[in-house]
Amino acid sequence: MKVLAIEPYYGGSHAAFLEGWIARSKHSWTVMQLPPNKWKWRMRHAPITLSGAATELADAGASWDIMLCSDMLGLAEFRGMLPASLRGIPAVAYFHENQLTYPVAHRSEFDYHFAFSNMMTALAAHSVWFNSEFHRESFITASLEFIRRMPDYQPVAEIEGIMAKSRVLYPGVEEFPKREERHPGPIRILWSARWEYDKDPKSFFRALKLLHRAGVDFEVSVIGGGNAREIMPAFGEARGWLGERVRHWGYLSTREEYRRVLLEADVAVSTAQHEFYGIAMVEAAAAGAYPLVPDRLAYPELFGRDAAPGSQGFLYEGDAKHLADRLCELNGLLVAGDLWSGDPDCGIRAVGSLGWKAAAPALDRALDAVADGEALSNR
Repeated sequence: MKVLAIEPYYGGSHAAFLEGWIARSKHSWTVMQLPPNKWKWRMRHAPITLSGAATELADAGASWDIMLCSDMLGLAEFRGMLPASLRGIPAVAYFHENQLTYPVAHRSEFDYHFAFSNMMTALAAHSVWFNSEFHRESFITASLEFIRRMPDYQPVAEIEGIMAKSRVLYPGVEEFPKREERHPGPIRILWSARWEYDKDPKSFFRALKLLHRAGVDFEVSVIGGGNAREIMPAFGEARGWLGERVRHWGYLSTREEYRRVLLEADVAVSTAQHEFYGIAMVEAAAAGAYPLVPDRLAYPELFGRDAAPGSQGFLYEGDAKHLADRLCELNGLLVAGDLWSGDPDCGIRAVGSLGWKAAAPALDRALDAVADGEALSNR
């Protein structure tokens, strides 16, 4: 089957998703992409720019059986600007995130246009895929709340209809090599996320202070990063008092370095207050780190199923005190020589179905079903 992939923001997780899938897909792909700059302008002009590019390819003889776009494309506008010969191609929209429930630091930053554009994309698609059940439910709930604020002509039935044509398809993650024997040393804690307020770094640093006061020896890697002009003061303060406890700090420039840091971590921590999926934690678990995640967002569906025998599982209650308590517990297990309570592959097994080996065939089959006009089964 010939697939036209349309990605107005080809970078980060959006690019990794397409590259990982295409490398393992049975289908033939054409990718139309734009650089990952100025996302608001990308969303506004992409339908014009990319519909023109698709038309040129079609005029040169290209044809496709199905289209796939991300949430960064205004699909209704894009399809409306295509020639008649292309408008009937089934279209799938994959939602990595959405602008309706994406957190903003200040309410004044919220832009109703982008929220409505995402809803229109979902309505215009033949099938709508989300990267987690949490994402799907929160998007549809927020969409209904949003359109009920309209003074009249509220399209409630149309928004409710999105659920019927939607499903959850997790993005894949790369496989990691088997870990080498651990070098002696204190517990190694990893925090990997955007350095922004919705990832709640303050709670993480508060937990580390509690750990220090409890007399626990530890080392920490805080990776990810963000706009240098907008980095929260909490990072500078923490870097100061952590001192020699820091193993790695800030943005890692290569994938190889990132993989190495994950492979040496004992425990990977999330303190996120908002996330649509949580791919950094899935990757850390796939690399063999013990995932310690708050009992919220998509984490219960990703990590709530499995846990090492005798442990308290991978979920914690979500605040700094409970995080520190769990880190103390895991440190005790590590010092005793058995972090995983006798089941060292537990974390890797928990995310085994989230690797590309399973994800790519599942995504291919889902495309086949849409192309064949099969009814979707809600998952």
